[in-house]
Amino acid sequence: MKIAELKPGMRRVDVKGKIVDVESPREVQTKFGPGQVASATLQDESGSVKVTLWNENISRVAVNDTIEIQNGYVDSFRGELQLNVGRYGKLAKVE
Repeated sequence: MKIAELKPGMRRVDVKGKIVDVESPREVQTKFGPGQVASATLQDESGSVKVTLWNENISRVAVNDTIEIQNGYVDSFRGELQLNVGRYGKLAKVE
């Protein structure tokens, strides 16, 4: 699936692209306890989207990495489209 096809509320999304930006992680309190969250920008030939990275996924990506997200979901935060790996999704680096 291409990034330009993503819409809020989509589930079971498989997307591949290149990380062009990663923000510094910030500490947050969740209902599961403390955690870290960071935003990254994923880009393909059709466009770009913010990806929300939690805890161990933050250290797994770097700028210029090509990654694939399987079984992700899309929502909207502050009017901006966001792609999430979620509990059932997978994030993997593509060589």
